[in-house]
Amino acid sequence: MRLEEKISKAVANAVEALFGETIEADKIQLQQTKKEFEGDITVVTFPFVKLARKSPEETGRAIGEWLLNNQKEISEFNVIKGFLNLSIRSAFWVEALNAIAEDENYGIRSAEKDAPLYMIEYSSPNTNKPLHLGHIRNNLLGFSISEIQKANGNRVVKTNIVNDRGIHICKSMLAWQLFGNGETPENSGKKGDHLVGEYYVRFDKEYKKQIAELIADGQTEEDAKKNAPLMQEAQRMLLAWENNDPEIRQLWATLNSWVYDGFDETYQRLGVDFDKIYYESNTYLEGKTEVEKGLAKGVFYRRPDNSVWADLTSEGLDEKLLLRADGTSVYMTQDIGTAKLRYDDYPIDKMVYVVGNEQNYHFQVLSILLNKLGFSFGKDLVHFSYGMVELPEGKMKSREGTVVDADDLIDEMVATAKEISKELGKMDGCTDQEMDELGTVIGLGALKYFILKVDPKKNMTFNPKESIDFNGNTGPFIQYTHARIRSVLRKADEQAIAIEPSSLDAISDKETFLVRLLMQFPDVVKEAGDEFSPALIANYIYNLVKEYNQFYHDFPILREETAEVRNFRLLLSANVAKIVKTGMGLLGIQVPEKM
Repeated sequence: MRLEEKISKAVANAVEALFGETIEADKIQLQQTKKEFEGDITVVTFPFVKLARKSPEETGRAIGEWLLNNQKEISEFNVIKGFLNLSIRSAFWVEALNAIAEDENYGIRSAEKDAPLYMIEYSSPNTNKPLHLGHIRNNLLGFSISEIQKANGNRVVKTNIVNDRGIHICKSMLAWQLFGNGETPENSGKKGDHLVGEYYVRFDKEYKKQIAELIADGQTEEDAKKNAPLMQEAQRMLLAWENNDPEIRQLWATLNSWVYDGFDETYQRLGVDFDKIYYESNTYLEGKTEVEKGLAKGVFYRRPDNSVWADLTSEGLDEKLLLRADGTSVYMTQDIGTAKLRYDDYPIDKMVYVVGNEQNYHFQVLSILLNKLGFSFGKDLVHFSYGMVELPEGKMKSREGTVVDADDLIDEMVATAKEISKELGKMDGCTDQEMDELGTVIGLGALKYFILKVDPKKNMTFNPKESIDFNGNTGPFIQYTHARIRSVLRKADEQAIAIEPSSLDAISDKETFLVRLLMQFPDVVKEAGDEFSPALIANYIYNLVKEYNQFYHDFPILREETAEVRNFRLLLSANVAKIVKTGMGLLGIQVPEKM
């Protein structure tokens, strides 16, 4: 039983014994004692004043005396107005640390066979461009949310839906066909997704030229966009693809294969993976079938131009296009098909879409449409809506080629981490291979932590320079602290100092505070799961590391002469390192043994 639960139950017993009234333990207000007062846990006694028919101070003193006599964890108390401050015996904190040390997977729950199954969709790339900084935030959030749900005892299927068809894909295909001159990843030395992305940018460049020419000839901008030969040809290519034109299908398969190889390389570098990948080229037909069924049932309607729509005005929304006049599908149609296939494939209890907040309306509509089509899971889907990520210079645009490429950013982070680490002496004594490996761990740790420490609902600005700092709320600071602790533990081992369960009966306030922080880890993991927020884990780990570093500077560990005290501090250090490694692992971040 958690300490807070014990205290709440004891206070409820005290109120019944002293004042003859029964009160539920979960209604009792507890808080951490403020630093300016002596104590560990504070009980708010104002709610009991009427029952006691005493002043707040007298009520607090009565409850405090009862707890002191009946609850072994309480060593002393003091009352400040309506607040009863309780001090907990050191032996309790020592026993708590011993219990944490015994549990190798402290704070992590294993999934039972009948545990809820969460399917978590993230990444969702388009095969017309490489992954960029926005995708990095998406992938890191999706992977971390998946790991946190696992840690809360849920079964998890990590899934990806690849947007491998549609007009945007045809744009890069057409540009390669017109301007590529047979360029391939092999003969150009370019990564496949980068190569295809260049032709997407090339399409936009040539398309804008055509628009400008048509406007100069007297067309309106709207008409020029529709009548530009490149756009019309791209539309014809899309229709040919949907009609299974063998030449177009072969071109599509070739370019997509280049992109998939590029994606896989980037995913591997980021340390993210998937249990199941769906492709829109396989799901859009399923979606069209469901739309046709809805049309037959009168759920949707067809306009004179042959397009199919959903009227959502009764839900306070607008009308939503589901099939274009030429019969081609839209994203919504594809998502309907994908959802159906997923629920056919898995007994999903919770479907979570990790998609940016610019798609809030899309998922609101998807939920309504799935429900209208008779799918019970429609109402319960979760859109994990996260904020956009920008650079200090501002927003990024794929079609204009102004995005920050994921691979380039990873390269930059690793190179910078290696350079700074060498300057600070963090790599002294390392071989070239060890320096490369450590640079990768630190660089990716800096990138991941900087992104994940931010409340996912908020927009954020990613600043590479700020992220690689060995001081402050950064990944490298946490990684260095872990390496520092591991160094202490190695030295203890070299000196043949065995770390055993502690039997100390008195520890310092700082040591008590660190144990309390360790005890909070399971609650933080649960809250992070409930809130779908890796930031809660990240900032908890930072606070733990910050407190430990103060302890490390103020208290001797290996130099401590009293063997029992030295053993306790080594035990405390080892478990701080354990929780740091576990917590950072939930963020997908490695922590080095040496640094």
